[in-house]
Amino acid sequence: MSAVSVQGLSRSFAGTVAVDSLTFDVERGQLFGIVGPDGAGKTTTLRMLAGVLPPTAGDAVLLGVSVAREPERVKPHIAYMSQRFGLYQDLTVRENILFYADLYDVPRGELPARMERLYRFSRLGDFEDRLAGRLSGGMKQKLSLSCALIHQPAVLLLDEPTFGVDPISRRDLWLILHQMVADGMTVIVTTSYMDEAERCDVVAMLHEGRLLGLDSPRVIQDHIEGSLFAVRGPDPRALRDLLRHTSGVRHATLFGDVVHAVTGTDITAVSLERMLIDGGASVDDVTSARPSLEDAFIEFVHAPS
Repeated sequence: MSAVSVQGLSRSFAGTVAVDSLTFDVERGQLFGIVGPDGAGKTTTLRMLAGVLPPTAGDAVLLGVSVAREPERVKPHIAYMSQRFGLYQDLTVRENILFYADLYDVPRGELPARMERLYRFSRLGDFEDRLAGRLSGGMKQKLSLSCALIHQPAVLLLDEPTFGVDPISRRDLWLILHQMVADGMTVIVTTSYMDEAERCDVVAMLHEGRLLGLDSPRVIQDHIEGSLFAVRGPDPRALRDLLRHTSGVRHATLFGDVVHAVTGTDITAVSLERMLIDGGASVDDVTSARPSLEDAFIEFVHAPS
């Protein structure tokens, strides 16, 4: 049986559909990503899975329990770390973790071993007497995660845990998540960072509340039909604009100082460069590229409905 089974899950606010008939399964011990831009419905979906927001229609079954009918029965077996997780700024690192341990009735005899393990993963042991309000952003996120993990939940729900976090702390957070999954925990994480989503076993791509794609990152990346080219030149924005009006180019997107262009299979790097030069553009080079998850997401968005 799947750890989480979502069937036709929907949520509307004042007539506006935020989540539209989502259906997917999350297997036990899986790192599952819900991916999409701001406003895609990621947070609303996670709040429904956590049992803190009732669905307008449909249901999600977590560990055999319906979140629509029995949300309170779900909560003891999960941990939900929202974007504004409730750390107490005037409590120390240790006091915050102990507070959440009390909330979840963690047996006192098990606390030392659990805290030692969390300190080892989070590297917070040297800071256990520091007030939470004096921690850096990345350390606060690691403390929030430690508080969420202290009762060893079967399912961990994380809402954009690395938003606004420095690169080193982002890496540390993902290392912790991979260790939890290796130990058998089921983790569902939302993110708008496509590079992070590539770390997941399976991703659900959301756009305007709808499910666009559902599969492993590699399979989704290979979804793009046609050819993908990386185009470089002194004026990337001008290149992008010209490519969008070039025959045979389905869409062109700026990635830093490189333009990714998706074309039909009849176009080669040489022919695309010639078309750009003939259109008056200055081009440094055009090379074939492997699609990223972000390329695939853009492809899904532009696909005919």
